[in-house]
Amino acid sequence: MSIAAHLARIQNEIADACARANRGESDVALMAVSKMHPATAIEEAYAAGVRLFGENKVQEWDAKIAALPESILHTARFHLIGHLQSNKSARAAALFASIDTVDSLKIAERLNAAAIALDRKLPVLIEVKLSSEKSKHGIAPGAVSEILHEAASLPALELRGLMTVPPFFDDPEEARPYFKQLRELRDSMNAVHPHTRLAELSMGMSHDFAVAIEEGSTCVRIGTALFGKRAYSQV
Repeated sequence: MSIAAHLARIQNEIADACARANRGESDVALMAVSKMHPATAIEEAYAAGVRLFGENKVQEWDAKIAALPESILHTARFHLIGHLQSNKSARAAALFASIDTVDSLKIAERLNAAAIALDRKLPVLIEVKLSSEKSKHGIAPGAVSEILHEAASLPALELRGLMTVPPFFDDPEEARPYFKQLRELRDSMNAVHPHTRLAELSMGMSHDFAVAIEEGSTCVRIGTALFGKRAYSQV
């Protein structure tokens, strides 16, 4: 199947999940996770109507840029959704429309300094680790309030919401408690920090996005279901 055909099926599934949750389809953004796929896959997804993409590594996205036409670079949005090393903060701030994986005050401070140097306002999400998996990144739920308090004094950052990656389960229903926990954490942080309005919840991937939508996701990150399992190392 083509990417366009995959996209149509995913959009129908998003619509069904929104209907079950009594939510509008426009409340949920579809992010195409193009990590480890070539620039040609991005072009195909763009031609099918996708305008929001997620990349995992600064250097991988940096290499793809030259292979993409200016029309796509100027009209699509590309977010960093992988772990950000502090020494790549400045480059990330220059390359991406948003950094969705802020997991420490140090990273937030470095991004703020980079955004000031670039004279831009940089949207960010706070990544929260809700499981004990060593492979996952993010800050503990109990530390979110503190980082929000500190980050509120960083003028070049725009705090937009929270992001998480739950454990993988064969049954997507088993991921529901993690999505619910992130939504409840977002709501409680909005009550405690009324001047930091967190609207976004980036949660849900190819396997479990329907459940995430039912629990309040505003952005689902779809890779395999859209692009297929085969990945590439070249741009």
